[in-house]
Amino acid sequence: MTLDMTRGSPAKLILQFSLPLFIGNLFQQFYNMADTFIVGRTLGAGALAAVGCTGGLNFLVIGFAQGLAAGFSITTAQRFGAGDAEGVRRSFGCSAALCGLATLVLTPLTVWGAPHILRMLHTPEDILPGAEGYIGVIFAGLGASMLFNLLASVLRAVGDSRTPLYFLIVASALNIALDILFITRFHMGVAGAAWATVLAQLFSGALCIWYIARRFAQLHFKRAALRPAWPEAAAHLRIGFPMAFQYSIIAIGAIVLQVAVNDLGSDAVAGFTTGDRLVTLFAQPLVSFGTTMATFAAQNYGAGDYRRIRKGMFQCLAMSTGYSLAAGVVSIAFGRALARVFLPGQEQVVELAHTYLVIVGAAYWVLGALFVCRLSLQGLGRSFAPTFAGVMELIMRSGAALLLAGPLGFAGVCLAEPLAWAGSAVPLFIALTLELRRLTARQTIATRK
Repeated sequence: MTLDMTRGSPAKLILQFSLPLFIGNLFQQFYNMADTFIVGRTLGAGALAAVGCTGGLNFLVIGFAQGLAAGFSITTAQRFGAGDAEGVRRSFGCSAALCGLATLVLTPLTVWGAPHILRMLHTPEDILPGAEGYIGVIFAGLGASMLFNLLASVLRAVGDSRTPLYFLIVASALNIALDILFITRFHMGVAGAAWATVLAQLFSGALCIWYIARRFAQLHFKRAALRPAWPEAAAHLRIGFPMAFQYSIIAIGAIVLQVAVNDLGSDAVAGFTTGDRLVTLFAQPLVSFGTTMATFAAQNYGAGDYRRIRKGMFQCLAMSTGYSLAAGVVSIAFGRALARVFLPGQEQVVELAHTYLVIVGAAYWVLGALFVCRLSLQGLGRSFAPTFAGVMELIMRSGAALLLAGPLGFAGVCLAEPLAWAGSAVPLFIALTLELRRLTARQTIATRK
């Protein structure tokens, strides 16, 4: 079922679209959470640290792929909002061709380069073999991640946020089952967790292909669409590449932060990994609000209703802030208990994870504003401000990690996250407010003529 976001109550539509996204994102996080839970409880803190220390590098590559697919789908959503059915088909075909090309280029480069980069990141020697095995499998299966993210993004672009949810639920259950099978029965170690993730993603992508072929005739394109003309490809790259680049900029900051954590030892890596997994879980509603605003803004931009975008943005910010305050209280009050689920009997690491949850949990509302403003601007097809904000996030995260880790230790590393969010959210809010004011003024003038 598709959802036309150009008519009806913005708040109601945002909630209606966000809920399946949130549940879907939640189940997608179960890929990582299942890895963390099963690896931590069966293989120990060292194996958990091996998985965790690949987080920044993983985000650099997988985030680029996600940003590319999401950026391409913005063009699809704008054409859907404008009622251009043939344009939607051409956009999907072009997106598929460009994502396929990106996969062919990135897969061999990342598989070859990952071990060298892990050594450059000061990965502790005791966890280096496990980290290499885990990330090598993840990057070898990059095509599976690209496939699902492309198809899920296109379905959401035309207003269907429920179908990716259903397939993620199935894939998450498969991932957990394969984790247990590969780690506890086949004794494949942390590489088994990576294989479980890749195979589950591949399965969810295959389900999307089946569904689109059976139920979404408006997304069926001719083979010629896989050889797009330069103007068509350029229109997608103009939004897709900056969006992917923004993810990469943020990931570089995460890598610098990971170096600072690695230098504090394996316990710090395990504590940071556990805390980060939990924060990622708490942040999923905020991610969902942001993703919803990308589709909401893109469809209404295509329809030319800029006042509606402004109204939806402020309503979404209000909902995001309300959730953030509640999630912050839970994160701070119950952080230790949540960390013990992953690391029973390892109180030193649990305390480190709780420190992370206290510092970061107090700033969830900033992260919520960041997601809403960034994705709204991207839905409008604007790339400069989000890219600039990504650079600011990189500078703040890297600077805080390098300057605060020495005097403050682990707490200094944790402070890098909220400082990075603030450095990005402020310019994004200013840019979005000015852009919507300009568009609204244009709509007012057009209405008077």
